[in-house]
Amino acid sequence: MPQSLAQIYVHIVFSTKDRRRFLKDAKIRGAMHGYLVGICEKQGSPSIATGGVEDHVHIACRLSKTCDVASLIMELKKGSSTWIKTQFPGLEAFHWQHGYGAFSVSPSHLEALQVYIANQEEHHRRESFQDEFRRLLKTYGIEFDERYVWD
Repeated sequence: MPQSLAQIYVHIVFSTKDRRRFLKDAKIRGAMHGYLVGICEKQGSPSIATGGVEDHVHIACRLSKTCDVASLIMELKKGSSTWIKTQFPGLEAFHWQHGYGAFSVSPSHLEALQVYIANQEEHHRRESFQDEFRRLLKTYGIEFDERYVWD
């Protein structure tokens, strides 16, 4: 076969360091989400939906056929962390957590995931980030040790 063809959708979730509410301001949060969308595009992994609340983000994207998940997330965190510190005085202490969650998504579930990401503010009136993340890990059958999930 002369071509390499791939269509892999991924749902990425990561938090600010210690779940600090660095993104509490809606303007800053929106700018961060927009910047993350740009990084996805630059990495050849177009965002389908990007959103979140004051202490974490969700990104649904189509993974580039030339980029692995870990490299994409490294670029997302590194680039956005550097950017926010230079754009918003008072956020020089901003950091993302070390870890992340990355979950495969069926094309038939993309629409529901887009709605889920768009409704993060409403969703987190009822469920904390930690409970949400535990639920995602359990849904995907990922074994984890609480001692090493949070930072």
